[in-house]
Amino acid sequence: MAYSKDVRQAGPGKTVIIGLDGVPHSLLSDLIAKGVLGNLAEIFGQGYFGKMEVCIPEISSVSWTSFMTGTQSGEHGIFGFTDLVPNTYQLRFPNFHDLRVRTLFDEFGDQGKRSIVINLPSTYPAREIPGILISGFVAIDLNKAIYPKTLIPKLQEMDYAIDVDVAKARNDHQFLLADLDRTLNIRKNTTEYLWDHEDWDLLMVVVTGTDRIHHFLWNAYEKPDHPHHQDFIRYYQKVDEFMGILYQRYLDLPGSADGMNHFMMLSDHGFTGVRSEINLNRWLQENDYLSFRNDPPRSLDDIADETKAFVMDPSRIYIHQKGRYPRGMVEPDDVGRIKEEIRNGLLALEYEDGKKVIKSVYDRNELYHGPEAEKGPDLVLLSYPGFDLKGKLNSGRVFDRTVLQGMHTQNDAFYYSDSSRPVKTIFDIRGQIVMNS
Repeated sequence: MAYSKDVRQAGPGKTVIIGLDGVPHSLLSDLIAKGVLGNLAEIFGQGYFGKMEVCIPEISSVSWTSFMTGTQSGEHGIFGFTDLVPNTYQLRFPNFHDLRVRTLFDEFGDQGKRSIVINLPSTYPAREIPGILISGFVAIDLNKAIYPKTLIPKLQEMDYAIDVDVAKARNDHQFLLADLDRTLNIRKNTTEYLWDHEDWDLLMVVVTGTDRIHHFLWNAYEKPDHPHHQDFIRYYQKVDEFMGILYQRYLDLPGSADGMNHFMMLSDHGFTGVRSEINLNRWLQENDYLSFRNDPPRSLDDIADETKAFVMDPSRIYIHQKGRYPRGMVEPDDVGRIKEEIRNGLLALEYEDGKKVIKSVYDRNELYHGPEAEKGPDLVLLSYPGFDLKGKLNSGRVFDRTVLQGMHTQNDAFYYSDSSRPVKTIFDIRGQIVMNS
């Protein structure tokens, strides 16, 4: 676990948090058992390492927001990567300024503490925090992804990159692997530079390349004879090396040996292989709940008046209620009946081998509470592993496959803490961080 740079000397009471986006507990356990991840095996042997549940839907925008606020969507107001502009069918992308509650970094600032946050999803555009913030996915402009802006020239000098080129990586796996290495090195260099040159009380860095390799090369993990199996393993070994460097730096901080500092790791959801993608809007069309004014539809603005329900990625169902949408025709008294019909229909949906597709259908009131709850979807679906739920508008069939090989899971995220305190859900981590501080 050696590292080359001198560690900045600072007082105790520090917290280091590492996020590995989309990394399942089961995968880490498997690779550790196979002797692939020596540093993580050593780290996890020093505290609590366990499985954790995340939010529903199990996507990064909601999970990371829930992590940094300790709240769920009905409180923090983020329900997905996209939403509708109120009283329209126009898509918008909720951003960091839409967050309705404060983050743990703001709370650390109340105590006079300074945070360095690197590559955390759903923090774009970067806003002022007590410390440094470099936004992660879905940041699109580096100049708007950094606070304070005085840091921009240094990051440009370091050729900082927010993410891999996902569009190119979809169909070029050699490019994907090279870009994963490039972005991981950038993340490592940036973290080490800020660790050494800035004062901080909390330092957090998120690796998102793990999520990317899972989406496009999960089958390479599962199949030892896959041409990229060893490439998959090698990438995880590079992640493991990075984790070892950070952990050694942490151990060398004053106070770590005495339990005055804390080291934590987590993922925002798990992963598994895809058997089939499920185009939920197509299912609604085939069952007479959804129709469009144009065929094929160009956007949600093509929804026809007679529509009863529609889906937004990945698994959020909205009843086309009168008064809630410009052309909504569903009377409030009919909402409950339509929700029940859709619930029963989807719970009965089977794949070609008779396997059930949908595990659970949640009503808004079951998932959300708080002042933002009414803005949430009417129903949210949770599928069985292997069935990847999608909100495409123009798919010609319910069951389909694309280049994606991996999908998110809700109950196989991981959590590690050197304090040995178990955490069962992502909503509880913020409390542990505050308690440790």
